[in-house]
Amino acid sequence: MAVGVVVLALPALVLGGSRLNRRGPRSLRTPGGTTSEFVVVLVGRVLGLLLILVLSTLVLVATIGALVKDLHDLPSLVYVAFVLDLLLAALVVLTSGAPRRTRTRRRGTPARR
Repeated sequence: MAVGVVVLALPALVLGGSRLNRRGPRSLRTPGGTTSEFVVVLVGRVLGLLLILVLSTLVLVATIGALVKDLHDLPSLVYVAFVLDLLLAALVVLTSGAPRRTRTRRRGTPARR
């Protein structure tokens, strides 16, 4: 479980955080969108990243603690947190991983003038 968090959740956290910092707030705005829509999207992304951070920390502490104490069974809530963490990380990777396509300019009409 710790490997799953390190392989998927932590890179998703870095990717999501860099998207908020690198491209700035203009990349989150849609053409014709209002300020309230922008705030809702921004707050949702920040809360999602914070939830990934909390869940990743919980899973890592529980699994490393179980290894140190030589426990064979983890509480079932740790498994639920692990699955939720992986689902949220996959959501972040799939929605913010690819760069936006730039619009190509339309050609002029081919008709002669």
